[in-house]
Amino acid sequence: MSHNPFIMPHDQLPDTLPIFPLAGAIVMPGSDLPLNIFEPRYLNMVNDALSSHHMIGMIQPDPDSRDENELCDTGCAGRISQYRETTDGRIEIVLSGVCRYDIDQILPTTRGYQLSVPNWKRFTNDYVDQEVKLRGEHDQLIETLKRYFELKGLETDWSGLEQLPTVKLMNSLSMALPFSEQEKQKLLETIEPAERLFTFTALLGSELQFHSSATRH
Repeated sequence: MSHNPFIMPHDQLPDTLPIFPLAGAIVMPGSDLPLNIFEPRYLNMVNDALSSHHMIGMIQPDPDSRDENELCDTGCAGRISQYRETTDGRIEIVLSGVCRYDIDQILPTTRGYQLSVPNWKRFTNDYVDQEVKLRGEHDQLIETLKRYFELKGLETDWSGLEQLPTVKLMNSLSMALPFSEQEKQKLLETIEPAERLFTFTALLGSELQFHSSATRH
């Protein structure tokens, strides 16, 4: 992750973190997630975060659990990097991904939302530039993405995407593309960027292969 003077060092990350559970939504280190906050408890969460470390933990409800309150074991902390209040009582924020974490404990609050006790140990590499590990993979990834976008009827600014480093491109599209909750969680939890790229391109490839097989029948 590139140096950002507003992001605290890894050894100063907070001991507790407010949780924003949202199915199908992940934030990855170094990438931005726009969010529209309107529930009173999560308005409280944003205001409380802004009065302390500006950080929120994005985490998905466990898609494999019958209990809607059950959360995945791993999420990602993001810093509120943009903030705007609306006249109809909403708050629009941009959450910039900082570091992934495992949940050690869930704590209640009197403000309606929950706190997590994060364990940051597995993800110290989120503070290290990982781009060198994917050197030489960029052109092939762009080629696969162009075929996928054409298949899905998606439009984008290719000149902008092609300028992104491979890790940032992969992380941003892991968040944005219409993968399942389980698939997004797998991408989030994969520590090594080369392994994450393998999974990411396999997801793209399976869609392309399925479409190719379907058109032959």
